[in-house]
Amino acid sequence: MTNIIPSALPFDTSILAGNIGQSSIKMYERDFKAYLDFALTPELAVQPSTLARWRAHLSLNTKHSPKTINRMMSAVKSLMSEAETQGFVPKGTSEEFKRVRGVKIEALKHRQKVHARVRISPEEMRTLTSLPDPLTLVGLRDTAMLHTLASSGIRVDELSTLTREQVITKGKGYQVRVMGKNDKDFRDAPLSPEAYRAILEWLSRRPIESPYVFTSFQGKSGQPNATPLKDVSVWRIVKSYANQCGIEHIKPHDFRRYVGTQLAKTNPRYAQKALGHKNISTTMDNYVLDDLEVGITDNLY
Repeated sequence: MTNIIPSALPFDTSILAGNIGQSSIKMYERDFKAYLDFALTPELAVQPSTLARWRAHLSLNTKHSPKTINRMMSAVKSLMSEAETQGFVPKGTSEEFKRVRGVKIEALKHRQKVHARVRISPEEMRTLTSLPDPLTLVGLRDTAMLHTLASSGIRVDELSTLTREQVITKGKGYQVRVMGKNDKDFRDAPLSPEAYRAILEWLSRRPIESPYVFTSFQGKSGQPNATPLKDVSVWRIVKSYANQCGIEHIKPHDFRRYVGTQLAKTNPRYAQKALGHKNISTTMDNYVLDDLEVGITDNLY
């Protein structure tokens, strides 16, 4: 791992190894680097007053949403906590950093993204998943990828690193066995027969061997490659197909919300289990996009 921390600071984000997933560590690296760039010196970086000033800087001089600012601050606090545990900073440092409060959502509510969560209807999802060209290798891969996202609710990093052995049959149905960022063990997520068949078709036609299900194409000639898709590539592919059918501002995570929304109509507990949430409030508050029924105030008077 590239050391992005000034050499005078005796630790970097690698101290979090074993505590959080690799995809999360990348985010911590980015956030901690931004904090260190603001702090300027290692001595100032380990002072909680610098974190407070950084909060003010992010609030006044950036366009970050309040949730993003609080996430960035949380990354710094987590690093300081682990640095204290491992003896890199004096005892009490972590507690002092925890006392620095994040920004209030209400104070920066004008920065909340209007399109942070895009609702996809079943009709739109059917159109979207039908767009890839089944006569091409890229189309076969993309068909399998879109059906997997639309029926499993797994995260992008779980999809991009999905291996063949994680696609399983269970009784008369199919599942994918994944381990998310907050999971301690593998969990089983649903997978539709349509997605399963699309995965088998893609893998049977793919001319290269790879343990990964969703692999990339490289070069101008688009040669198939054994390396897994990157998260950013999944985002680009999803956005490209969404644009074709007029769904704006879509993100791969909106597929996860789609699964949660559809399952909750039958049973909210199904949605919770499928998405791997420990608390059902997380599912209902953030992943179930209920529509306000048109006409509910008709004939009230």
